[in-house]
Amino acid sequence: MSTENLSQSPDQQPRKPRVAVVFGGRSSEHGISMVTAGAVLRAIDRTKYDVLPIGITQSGRWVLTADEPERMAITERRTPNVEELAESSEGGVVLPVDPANREVVYTEPGSVPKALGEIDVVFPVLHGPYGEDGTLQGLLELSGVPYVGAGVLASAVGQDKEYMKRVFTSFGLKVGPYVVIRPREWERDESAARKKIIDLAGDHGWPLFVKPARAGSSIGITKVEDLSGLDEAIAEAQRHDPKILVEAALRGREIECGVLEFGDGPRASVPAEIPPPDAHAYYDFEAKYIDSTPGIVPAPLTPEETAEVQRLAVDAFEAASCEGLVRADFFLTEDGEFVINEINTMPGFTPISMYPQMWQASGISYPDLVDRLIEAALRRSTGLR
Repeated sequence: MSTENLSQSPDQQPRKPRVAVVFGGRSSEHGISMVTAGAVLRAIDRTKYDVLPIGITQSGRWVLTADEPERMAITERRTPNVEELAESSEGGVVLPVDPANREVVYTEPGSVPKALGEIDVVFPVLHGPYGEDGTLQGLLELSGVPYVGAGVLASAVGQDKEYMKRVFTSFGLKVGPYVVIRPREWERDESAARKKIIDLAGDHGWPLFVKPARAGSSIGITKVEDLSGLDEAIAEAQRHDPKILVEAALRGREIECGVLEFGDGPRASVPAEIPPPDAHAYYDFEAKYIDSTPGIVPAPLTPEETAEVQRLAVDAFEAASCEGLVRADFFLTEDGEFVINEINTMPGFTPISMYPQMWQASGISYPDLVDRLIEAALRRSTGLR
C-alpha cells in the first residue's frame, strides 16, 4: 500500500497515514520495549504521520497510553511500565480481525465502544515472546494491517535460538557448539539432560552460557564457569523459558552488523564491535541497558573483514526470510573466522542502541531510519508474498 492511496472524500486533502506504535507486552523485555517506543515516538515525523500509541500491559491488556515519550525512559536504574502511562485502569483497545475494517475501537466497562479511526500501519516495537516472535505478526496478518519488520515465520525463527541456528546451518552459515534442553526432556530425565550439558563442557571446555531459548536482551543468561554453578543457571533460564539453550564459549571479538531492506533488496551497515565491559562478566542486560556500555562504530576491521561480515549479515537476513530490519551478531574468532551467534528481528532501537548507531555511521539518521521502515511497511501488502 502506498501513501497516495489513503482514503479521502472528494473535498478533502489526503489524510496523513496513521501509525500505531505498539509496545510493552507480556515478556520479560516489557520495559526495554517501552524505552524503544519512546525513542520511536520522538523520532516519527508528526507533519507526515498521525500517531496512535498503544501499550500492551504485562497481563496482556491493550490500552491507550499518553503520547509522552519522555516518560518511557530508564530512571534510577528502573525500566518503565505500560500501566504507568495507561489512560484508564479498565479500558481496552480492540483491533478488529477483519481485513475490510482497520478501525481501532476503545471499550470500557459500562460505556459505549468508541471508534478511534483507522490505522494504516503498525510499528511493533515489542521484544521477546508475545510480540517479536510472530504472534503479533500473525494477528496483524489476519487483520490485514501492514506492519514494520519481519513476517510470521522470520519472527518465529528469529526468536527461537535453536531453530535459528538450524536454519543458519542449513544455509551454510557457521554457528558455535550448543545443545538444547526441551521441557519434556527435562521433565522425563533430568540427569540425562544435565549430562548433555556436561558432555558439551567436556568437548569444548568451560565456561558455558546457559540461556532461555526464546528470550532476548540478555535476560536470564548465566555465564557458568564450572559444574558448581550449572543447576542455578538452569533454574534461572527456565524461569524465563522452559526450553533452554546452552552454548560453548567462543573466544574472539563480538561484531554486530545492521541490515535494512531497501527498494532493491537488503543492504548491510558498517559493522560495530562490542568490547568486553569492564564492570561485567560479559555483555549482559545491565551492561547493555543500565550502564550503557558503548560499542565501537565502525568496528576496527580490515576492509576484507568488513566486506565479509556485511555479506554474512545479508545472508542471514535472507536465510531466515526477514523483512524490514535485522541486527546480526557475530564472533570473529581467534583464527579469523566469523561465527554467527544470532539475529534480532526487532533489535533495541533507541538512538544509543547499536542498530541505529551503525546506520548513523552509514549515513542514515535515526529519524530517517524510522521513516524508511514505515514507508517500506506501507508499500508492502499483508498475506503471502
